[in-house]
Amino acid sequence: MVVAMNTQPRYSKDEFAHRGDAIYESQLRPILEKGSEGNFVAIDIESGAYEVDGDELAASDRLLARVPNAQIWLRRIGSRYARHFGSYPRSPAE
Repeated sequence: MVVAMNTQPRYSKDEFAHRGDAIYESQLRPILEKGSEGNFVAIDIESGAYEVDGDELAASDRLLARVPNAQIWLRRIGSRYARHFGSYPRSPAE
């Protein structure tokens, strides 16, 4: 199921990131990092509601189904970011 998102951001990029990181660090990290590492967490930065899934769209869709106007901050559990851009160091064997 795909939920159409007609929601406009209500916060600046900095405030959005600050709120999402604050909820993750203070409320979610202790309960999610053991056993869910590598999955995505979609967090509504206003209510603190969240969904976890290996697929970021599935997590976001489920959260939007529960909280239709959610302001979603997406993060990979166990990482500071949802995605990594750039090259990875190669091992000497490659």
